[in-house]
Amino acid sequence: SRVAWNESHHCRLLAGLVPDQFQMCRRNLEVMHSIVRAAHHTKSVCQKTFADMKWNCSSIQHAPSFGPDLLKGTRESAFVYALAAAAVAHTIAQACASGELPLCSCGSSPSEVPSPDFRWGGCGDNLSYGLQLGAAFADSPLKSSKLGTGALKAMNLHNNAVGRQVVSDSLDTKCKCHGVSGSCSVKTCWKGLPKLDEIASDLKSKYLAAIKVTLRLIGPRKQLIAKEMGMRPMQETDLVYLINSPDYCTPNLHLGSLGTQDRQCNKTSMGTESCNLMCCGRGYNTYTEEVVERCHCKYHWCCYVVCKRCWQKVERYVCK
Repeated sequence: SRVAWNESHHCRLLAGLVPDQFQMCRRNLEVMHSIVRAAHHTKSVCQKTFADMKWNCSSIQHAPSFGPDLLKGTRESAFVYALAAAAVAHTIAQACASGELPLCSCGSSPSEVPSPDFRWGGCGDNLSYGLQLGAAFADSPLKSSKLGTGALKAMNLHNNAVGRQVVSDSLDTKCKCHGVSGSCSVKTCWKGLPKLDEIASDLKSKYLAAIKVTLRLIGPRKQLIAKEMGMRPMQETDLVYLINSPDYCTPNLHLGSLGTQDRQCNKTSMGTESCNLMCCGRGYNTYTEEVVERCHCKYHWCCYVVCKRCWQKVERYVCK
């Protein structure tokens, strides 16, 4: 992340690039800051999104060296690929709008006619450029690599496309008010993307509803179809996976499961972070610790707040 990215030999510093990505790096050095930033965002947002579940996205801790569960076509692999593809397109689109990249600028003006209370203006995120360059970078390992089965490549390419589609669907109208004394008599609006956290939340919903598939010869070509009888047909917007995930309850390095021992849980919750689910029925230990918090805050004219420091005992619950 501290590389200047102003010399083509810097591309050799990134581990795991396939030849097409390496050539893209050499030809588009200025965009590598965005791609590296997208990788960091993928890791942090994934771990934040799944912090309350048994699988907490620890599998990408040492990317590009993935854990075994992300190399075999699991539901978790589907989410990570989709989020990474979304993050690259998202980050490049916003970098264009912020003026970071010399080869792109603001997104094109929307074709829809503005209503009387606003006008198109500002600088929208350049989604088309982000999608184009993002797809070229994220998909090239799956198209050129000899590693992995045809089914796994098809699955990952599909999930990459789902991630980018969620980004496209998230493009929304954002506005800024103009007028006397803060009134909103005139609004300037543009098309912008939400934070990656919101896109990850949408992808998490798709993760929970993901469909198990297999690669079959249908007509002249092989296609992914739902594997289990009675399942609804696979849609282009569904995340898909090939094999069942480990239960993530107990450590199993061969399967990529770190287990949930020593994970913090919520004693009063009924959700996935509950001690019953998180600890997989093993029970939990209770710890009491003292924390310092700001308290008895008073506002003083003008204009500052003075608070006292209070010690409070807090109970923590940790899986056995």
